[in-house]
Amino acid sequence: MIFAKKRDLRFVLMRRGGTLRDADHRLLAVWAADCAQHVLHLFEQYRPGDSRPRQAIELTRAWARGEIKVTRAKIAAWAANNAAREAPGAAKEAAHAAGQAAVVAHVAAHELGAAAYAIRAVRAASPEDKRDMAGRQECRWQRRQLPARIKKIVLDDQKLRNKYCWLVFDC
Repeated sequence: MIFAKKRDLRFVLMRRGGTLRDADHRLLAVWAADCAQHVLHLFEQYRPGDSRPRQAIELTRAWARGEIKVTRAKIAAWAANNAAREAPGAAKEAAHAAGQAAVVAHVAAHELGAAAYAIRAVRAASPEDKRDMAGRQECRWQRRQLPARIKKIVLDDQKLRNKYCWLVFDC
């Protein structure tokens, strides 16, 4: 859904023929988790007893620390995406952000999915006349969270894949 037609080798691990270092892959996952965490309250307000998106974010961070295997993060992503299917509007988008964050452990290029869904969540939670402004503010907040080591690659990726990501990175 959010991938370009040609695979960007900057998001493929070096041991798999790309140029991405393991440490940078982990930074991408943490940043994606930060983006999803920032909007998690939009899901939890709708479904306070449903911990699936929160658990996906927590397991993303655990994977980045080397505490769990990719498989556990992928299962958590699936659960968060199931939670999204059961929710409307901003809650749905926030749960999808958590699911996308968790699958960064599997495919680094999902980092934009977490960010894009988080922006969509903020937009959906805002009054119609303030949605564009809210989305731009969230996009700028996300960019301020980017660690210096991955900032260039993420900003380049946003330019390249913005059209696949609902044009949410025009901020």
